[in-house]
Amino acid sequence: MTEQAGDRSLAQIVGGAADTLKDAAWANIAAIRGITGRMRLLALNALIEAAHAGDKGAGFSVVAQEVKEVAAEIERLAAGLGEDVGARAENLRQAVAALSAEAQAERYTDLALNAVEIIDRNLYERTCDVRWWATDSAMVDCALAPTPENAAHASRRLGVILSSYTVYIDLWLCDLSGKVIANGRPDRFPGVIGRDVSSERWFAAGRNLASGDEFVAADIERSAGLEGAQVATYVAQVRENGDAHGRPLGLLAIHFDWEPQARAVVRGVRLAPAEAANSRVLLLDARGRVIASSDGRGALQEMFPLETAAGPSGAYRTQNGRLIAYHLTPGYETYRGLGWYGVIEHHQERGAAAHRSAA
Repeated sequence: MTEQAGDRSLAQIVGGAADTLKDAAWANIAAIRGITGRMRLLALNALIEAAHAGDKGAGFSVVAQEVKEVAAEIERLAAGLGEDVGARAENLRQAVAALSAEAQAERYTDLALNAVEIIDRNLYERTCDVRWWATDSAMVDCALAPTPENAAHASRRLGVILSSYTVYIDLWLCDLSGKVIANGRPDRFPGVIGRDVSSERWFAAGRNLASGDEFVAADIERSAGLEGAQVATYVAQVRENGDAHGRPLGLLAIHFDWEPQARAVVRGVRLAPAEAANSRVLLLDARGRVIASSDGRGALQEMFPLETAAGPSGAYRTQNGRLIAYHLTPGYETYRGLGWYGVIEHHQERGAAAHRSAA
């Protein structure tokens, strides 16, 4: 059982106990009122008999009047007790519901952080990969002298890398003018070699890197050269002799196969089945664009109106009752992240709403 499932069960248990307490209290109060009713009736009969007895019944009349007043006082106390028990039981129910809602919001915020942390740890490795592979002798030789032989060798080398690193869809070696001179999957993407990528934002940013120790991490985009696949592209410069401060010779662009990897992350968030059925786990870029969603909708098209007034993390409810929990990426190691957010959007369960309406 998840914590949230436990929180909901606690709220239901306390709510049920409060209802039982109220029912038991009202049952006992009803019994007390029944007794006081009988006392009042006895007092009335006693007063009538005392009146018939005249002066001899005067003392008995005083006792009967006192019994009547005691019965009235018990009735007032019983009524007050009923109202007090009902109010306290309702206060208890509301307090537990508030604690449960707070625990739910905190848990969802933690899960949102977990989702964005997982993807950032994954992408941190991509920044290491691209800088490492850019120093490969096959990349350096081909960038320095892009002969057919060197290009074929570089493509074979990139293919070997792809056979071990299945998270990539393709790897491109580009010259400084923006022409792709080798790729790892020429059979699958035969139109890549010779492609002009100089207008791509990732190329322009990579062209301006100051050393081989630096890298470019591009926003998620669909790549026309890769049949419209969603990719996260990472770029490093290929430099002479593989030296971080050698003369720039070209660029290595590695295209992370974003969609299946991101889908695994957002669908892998630990929600109970009932929670998952009423929730949507999202990754948003810095612009608020949905770049992954657990329901498969809106990727790279939907803009999510996230409210971040509470700071880098928090939770709030919308006017229609949705719970939105979010967390800004903290980055990982030397990868600061791109300002992405993990988000969980939770809709009130129909069953719970129906239960409250019936109550």
